[in-house]
Amino acid sequence: MTLGSTSPTPSVADTDFAADTRQAATLQDSARDYVSRLRGGDMGSLPAILGLIVLFIVFTALHDRFLTTYNMANLVVQAASICVLAMGLVFVLLLGEIDLSAGVAGGASATITALVMIDHGWEWWAATLLGIGAGAAIGVVIGLLVAELGIPSFVVTLAFFLALQAVPLKLIGSGGSLRFNDEILRGLSIKNVPIVAGWIAAAVIVLGFAALVLWRYRTRVARGLVHQPLALVLIQIAVLAAIVLGVTALLSANRAPNPELFNISGIPWVAPVVIALLLFWTFVLRRTRFGRHLYAVGGNAEAARRAGINVRRVKIAAFVICSGMAAVSGLLAASYTGKVSPGSGGGNELLYAVGAAVIGGTSLFGGRGRAIDAVVGGLVIATIPNGLGLLNQASYINFLVTGGVLLLAASVDAISRRRRSASGV
Repeated sequence: MTLGSTSPTPSVADTDFAADTRQAATLQDSARDYVSRLRGGDMGSLPAILGLIVLFIVFTALHDRFLTTYNMANLVVQAASICVLAMGLVFVLLLGEIDLSAGVAGGASATITALVMIDHGWEWWAATLLGIGAGAAIGVVIGLLVAELGIPSFVVTLAFFLALQAVPLKLIGSGGSLRFNDEILRGLSIKNVPIVAGWIAAAVIVLGFAALVLWRYRTRVARGLVHQPLALVLIQIAVLAAIVLGVTALLSANRAPNPELFNISGIPWVAPVVIALLLFWTFVLRRTRFGRHLYAVGGNAEAARRAGINVRRVKIAAFVICSGMAAVSGLLAASYTGKVSPGSGGGNELLYAVGAAVIGGTSLFGGRGRAIDAVVGGLVIATIPNGLGLLNQASYINFLVTGGVLLLAASVDAISRRRRSASGV
């Protein structure tokens, strides 16, 4: 069965695919439209953002080292693998499906990458491509079983969850591990972007975003199409610039515990990787035919089929993307720990990633979700153990708090769907 089997199927208008048509002519109209959508249950990532702000305030009040640049850099590195895995799961969740094997698929892919580098002397880039290719191949098989044979994704991915744990166990052996110490791959977590390069990248992101949204605004005005007010466009640019430049300035400062003895500064290399994936998949979801087909199938698979969309191909592609991103996540997790072991990917990685996507605003019932949801939710999930670790709280507290946050997010999703259904959105 799919996750959406117990809930009424949303219409195409109930999906994120339809959001492009909801635009206002003035700033006041935009504000009214946003409030109206909030009242109608379309809250997006707002609850996760508010939750993240609350967590930051609470942990900052309880521990003076939480908001230090050193801890913020650690938080970025800790959240990276969760965010990437959650981004992949968004594609499957958009269809109302689930992939229980994503975590162990990432562990198996990272094991293959480490093994060919250590035992066969492969270059890091070739080994990385092999690992990601192995993840994509897993997705192809899962997608075919789900789309072509009609086996419920829960059953297929549960079987793969059990079977894929045998891969690192066979290749490494019980109790063993492989060092993940390639200078490039390990450096993603322990090395930083040069400060000058970081500022250049930040400027490119801000200027590129500004050019894109202003070009889109001018094009829609020239064609007489409904468009956002210029003031709102400028506010969006200002907010993005404040966030990007502020984070760059924060992480460019020397954050070493003993700054007189050595220097640790710059953005961790893993951050540009996550940002690049976020930008790419956001473009795919919002600006490509495949992305629109994905939302259409998630909103109403039968209507999408009658409209001429190849539903089976879309499902297969979603599982391929999910497993491929799982492989990237496994590599980032191995980069953080410095090793792969038989248990890699088999712990709570999948649960945290699903939680991150749902907390960020992706619906469990399909049709609603964005790549940014995974990143926001991943930061929430990573912030909890980070802050509790500084407070020296017991491990069970972490599980209780994380479980409570996930349950709250799922409740918000269910209530939002009910309100959208009642309001006819």
